[in-house]
Amino acid sequence: MNFAEAFAAFEPALPFAVGYSGGADSTALLLASAARWPGQVEAFHVHHGLQAAADDFERHCAAACRQFDVPLRVLRVDARHAVGESPEDAARRARYTAFEALAADPSRRAISAVALAQHADDQVETVLLALSRGAGLAGLAAMPAAMQRGSLRYHRPLLGVPGAALRAWLAEREVQWIEDQSNTDIRFVRNRIRAELLPKLEATFPQFRATFARSARHAAQAQALLTELAEQDLAAVGDPPAIHALQRLSRARQANMLRHWLLRAHGCTPSAAQLDELLDQVAACTTRGHGLHIKVGAGYVERRSAVLGWYNSAPPTKPLR
Repeated sequence: MNFAEAFAAFEPALPFAVGYSGGADSTALLLASAARWPGQVEAFHVHHGLQAAADDFERHCAAACRQFDVPLRVLRVDARHAVGESPEDAARRARYTAFEALAADPSRRAISAVALAQHADDQVETVLLALSRGAGLAGLAAMPAAMQRGSLRYHRPLLGVPGAALRAWLAEREVQWIEDQSNTDIRFVRNRIRAELLPKLEATFPQFRATFARSARHAAQAQALLTELAEQDLAAVGDPPAIHALQRLSRARQANMLRHWLLRAHGCTPSAAQLDELLDQVAACTTRGHGLHIKVGAGYVERRSAVLGWYNSAPPTKPLR
């Protein structure tokens, strides 16, 4: 899919903002959006403070927005990651939090939608990373074209467009962008995929971007069905889940429902080993005295009488009856 075709199908609620880093991808999205909806587009720039060049990025974005006649909102955040935390995940969370804050600025007009510039290469990289980690359907679904997060509706209109096509579009118009040097640091797995693996995939499977995107859509559809089933099972079993009702489900449906319950109600996702242990312990709960105590995420799943509960601190060692 070319840039023009993908962008023509993009119909956000107006006014909206573009997440603008100053790089080629967000520059193309911002410029095209400002041309199509003059006066209805703003730029959101998040200053992560992670690189010495971050101030230069902000200055470039300010100059470009003046040239494009687009209002710019900037927020500086502390995106440093904690010990054991993924730097990419920490920066992503900080960015979404910043977008919420920028959109809610009471001194500016209300913004309910944000367009993000991830493209087809980014989607392929996300699928490959998910495969390398043994992810399930939720991971293989990669990035959705649209999603609701908090008060904002996020759009990714360029997921079908190769990154090279965006750069070619900008080059034709002699538009400058900045290159983030961290994107070439092959210490990061995503950058190694981009630099080393994608060229080999293109040489072997020229249509790999389209086929990977199709597989991601299939995974997303299947995950949506599993979520529907999990909601139905949780409604039948109860929240918190009643152990005897849970035992009447197949092991696969127990796993699906428990994963959904833990994520929806408690914001945590069990590892494969933790979920297997939890399922084994649920199956073993055949007497009133059988305790259950499993570490999941930052807390614990414990048996409390006839139901399961999740607690964010160590529960008592003896089950409560």
